[in-house]
Amino acid sequence: MAQKLIGKTAIITGAANGIGRATADLFRAEGARLVVVDMPGQGLQDKFQDVDDVSVLEQDITDESAPEAIVELAMEAFGTIDILMNNAGICLPGTVEDLDDAMWDKTMAVNIRSMFRLTREAVPYLKKSPKGRIINVGSIMSDMAGPGLCAYGTSKHAVAGFTKSLAVDRGQFQITANYLQPGSIITAMSEPFMEDKTFREYWESKAPIGRLGNAEEVASAALYLASEEAQFVTGLGFNVDGGAIVNF
Repeated sequence: MAQKLIGKTAIITGAANGIGRATADLFRAEGARLVVVDMPGQGLQDKFQDVDDVSVLEQDITDESAPEAIVELAMEAFGTIDILMNNAGICLPGTVEDLDDAMWDKTMAVNIRSMFRLTREAVPYLKKSPKGRIINVGSIMSDMAGPGLCAYGTSKHAVAGFTKSLAVDRGQFQITANYLQPGSIITAMSEPFMEDKTFREYWESKAPIGRLGNAEEVASAALYLASEEAQFVTGLGFNVDGGAIVNF
């Protein structure tokens, strides 16, 4: 079968582990050239060492210089930007009474402010692509709320609103913008929560499919949104949750 992303350049943040790593591996297998970004200390360089058509940047995406550095690396290495996947995120649990200003601000800085700033930097180059793609990683919390996830849920609602605005404003340039809404997916970020047997069993039973998801399943959805097949799909929240969101 023909590779779906031949000749495309994709930027993926939060690429060292979980959904970001699975998507990077899949996009590369489908022919894309990659700029992968993650925090120092996550082993990103080692994971992609000596891999053809992959440029690595270990940097905190909340750094003021990060958007320019990421876009400059992509243009210097490959000369185009066709796909931007804003995947980096954090989840600091807490109710409104538990959260202090620092926890709130950090959540917003990683989950939405950095997404806005990198997208703003990349859009002029995406406009030059025949079919630019923006894929933001939200959550089923982009549509609902969960106990003890006040800041996280708020930030993921912001991802939904930001993405819809992008779809409306940049569609004239043939740029599509969509957001993934993973449910309970086994990743490094979710594993500490899954150690709570009650929490894990709740989400297993919440999904009509009867299990938790994996990062590769979310990556497959990202591939669809990045592909030619999705050229008339924009402003969409794409659920990858085993049906959890409809199982009230």
